[in-house]
Amino acid sequence: MHLTGWIELDGIPLSHEEIIQKLSEDPQIVTHFGGEFYLEYDSCVARDHFGIIQGPCPAGTIICNGSVTGSVKPSCPCLPLADAIRTAIELRSDSGITALSGGVDSALVAAIAKRPCLVVGMEGCHDIRQATAVAQVLDLPLHVRTITPEDVAAALPVVISLIDDPNPVDVAIGTTLFFVAETAQTLGYERILTGQGADEVFGGYSRYLETPEHLLEEVFARDFASLPRQGCRDQSIAGSMGAYLSMPYLDIRVVCAAQAIPPRDRVTGGVRKKPLREVARLYLPESFAYYDKKAMQYGTGIWKEIKRIARQNGYHSSVSDFITHIRRT
Repeated sequence: MHLTGWIELDGIPLSHEEIIQKLSEDPQIVTHFGGEFYLEYDSCVARDHFGIIQGPCPAGTIICNGSVTGSVKPSCPCLPLADAIRTAIELRSDSGITALSGGVDSALVAAIAKRPCLVVGMEGCHDIRQATAVAQVLDLPLHVRTITPEDVAAALPVVISLIDDPNPVDVAIGTTLFFVAETAQTLGYERILTGQGADEVFGGYSRYLETPEHLLEEVFARDFASLPRQGCRDQSIAGSMGAYLSMPYLDIRVVCAAQAIPPRDRVTGGVRKKPLREVARLYLPESFAYYDKKAMQYGTGIWKEIKRIARQNGYHSSVSDFITHIRRT
């Protein structure tokens, strides 16, 4: 048996030995497996329900002897959102490091997981300041990785090579995650707990506030459908460093609890991710729970540095053309 990631059954994490035993007793048990995994066993392969961990088969699919034989569909328990989030994070808290940017998504993960944290960014950037403040309040160890212009220039060709059809947004996000994964690996961590997925599940983008109420459900569905592509980008980069991103907001419990909340109640009163922020208030000061943070590529200063490097290389108006140039060299 080969396993990448981790597996749980009805809220209980399973060891390698327990997985082997359960498969030997009932090969169909894999259909009920939760967690984040790519699993090879006997002549079969399987991936977790949402495909968080990458592998050569579709998300949530079981393939044996080259043919699809079933689906991975863990139960969707009816839990209050606060309980779903707490359970999802605690299940992932036995190992790993939390990528802390200082926004509500990662701050809540850090508060419940109580794992060591890391933040990356250019010297003096917003995310390092905010993550430092959050870590101090939570009394958690924080590793600060200060990125230099030389670091960004060296990472760009590597990141671009790891992304299918890269665009400026993908490259900026990917470069940020490259430094997160590289730092985690240097510190000896394979699992990186992140806040990924919270924006799509709870409504974190500014466009949600501008969308007419009758179209909100459609926008949520479209953004949720974009997550597999994002996951492929992010996990490819993390995997190149021997690490993987663990995403509690994409736990089946959290997704089910969030989707039971009407879209209009997830973005209400001019507040994005309102239900998530209300849960965060149970663990964080209100100023952190309702903090309105910049996207990672801006908060770390890495997007600004990528634009500067592009201009330095003669690409004054198009980072996209600069990316194309790097791919061709």
